[in-house]
Amino acid sequence: MSAYPIAGPAVEPVSLAEAKAYLRLDGTEEDDLVSALLRAARLAVEGTCRLLLVGQSWRVTLPAWPPGRAVELALAPVMAVSAIRIVDAAGAPSTLLSALYRLESGGDPARLVVDPAAPDPGASPAGIEIDLLCGFGAAAESVPAPLRLAVRMLVARWFERRGDDPSGSPVPSDIAALLAPYRRPRLA
Repeated sequence: MSAYPIAGPAVEPVSLAEAKAYLRLDGTEEDDLVSALLRAARLAVEGTCRLLLVGQSWRVTLPAWPPGRAVELALAPVMAVSAIRIVDAAGAPSTLLSALYRLESGGDPARLVVDPAAPDPGASPAGIEIDLLCGFGAAAESVPAPLRLAVRMLVARWFERRGDDPSGSPVPSDIAALLAPYRRPRLA
């Protein structure tokens, strides 16, 4: 199984205005830097927790249906399945009817259960494409407050130190403590 992003989030979990207020910045001279730090901090929090914060589109590819036709999705949280395409032996994709699958997003990992009537893919190594909408929601406010605070704190630390962090850790221990309740274990 492979997963890759199709479209990143439309917004960051912390807006530029919120970050500037947290940093006590008034001017616009540092806006590009703060925007870059916001994106980097989101990515660091997502990587540490193994969670996608704000709504974004991802594609998961599989060579075949797993036994029992239950696909465990490593991405989290999963909000919706956008589409499932099955590639036939000739390489032509066809969209699977939504009546032939259901998303079970209540557990971790979320599971996609596919009806036995769904066709099998052809001989492609990526014969199944599953497009997912992942994240806590489309709005920044849908992200849990401790995760948003961790983003602000990382931005502030990186802004103040400008890459001069003697710990060498991408996520310092005080911020890691904020993230600890949200960290997902790795799948085997």
